[in-house]
Amino acid sequence: MENTTRSTRKSRKPADNNIRKAYITYLLTNGKQPPSVFKFCKDEGIKEEAFYNTAGSFEALEGIIWKDFIDKTIAAVRADSEYQTFKSRERILAFYFALLEELKANRSFVLLTLKGEGQLDKVPTLLRPFKKSFESFIENLVNEGKSTGEIAKRPYLDKSYPHLFWLHMVFILFFWIKDSSPGFEKTDAAVEKSVNLAFDLIGKGAVDSAIDFARFMYQSVN
Repeated sequence: MENTTRSTRKSRKPADNNIRKAYITYLLTNGKQPPSVFKFCKDEGIKEEAFYNTAGSFEALEGIIWKDFIDKTIAAVRADSEYQTFKSRERILAFYFALLEELKANRSFVLLTLKGEGQLDKVPTLLRPFKKSFESFIENLVNEGKSTGEIAKRPYLDKSYPHLFWLHMVFILFFWIKDSSPGFEKTDAAVEKSVNLAFDLIGKGAVDSAIDFARFMYQSVN
């Protein structure tokens, strides 16, 4: 029974990937979701059962795709030997830059699925798995930073750091969406300056970073 279960899980992986690729292609080609799971599966030559083994709806499938973006990024940075030598500030910078590269490779999908979402005052269903992975990653980073003294231990407040970094992630995401600079160089600058500010706020010496970031934001919108 156990062998059968393992075999089934292994056989689902290629099918999952094919379904995700087919869905992204359909979405970007047509600019909207398929009219039904049945028609999508029929047109793509996919068994409807295989689709539902992957996701219960198109919205859930989009959530899985988004979660793949961040899970692949986390796995990639953790596998980098140089990353292991970084302090917490450098690690989150490396993470953001790697995530933005992953999103850039899928920018059309990102723009289409977040169209009309505003500034994410409420987390849409498709981003909930993404947010969960993000906050878990940040929580680990914060704990590492506190153990090395890079991040100040502040009772009660430091428990909110993962959520505060999520708000920061939303800021970076929408800054990048609106960025039309060559190579998204303004987004790179926003990441570096805002991460430096964030770590100064949760560590020491926030004033210089705050002034630098405020000046950057003023110049970017004027």
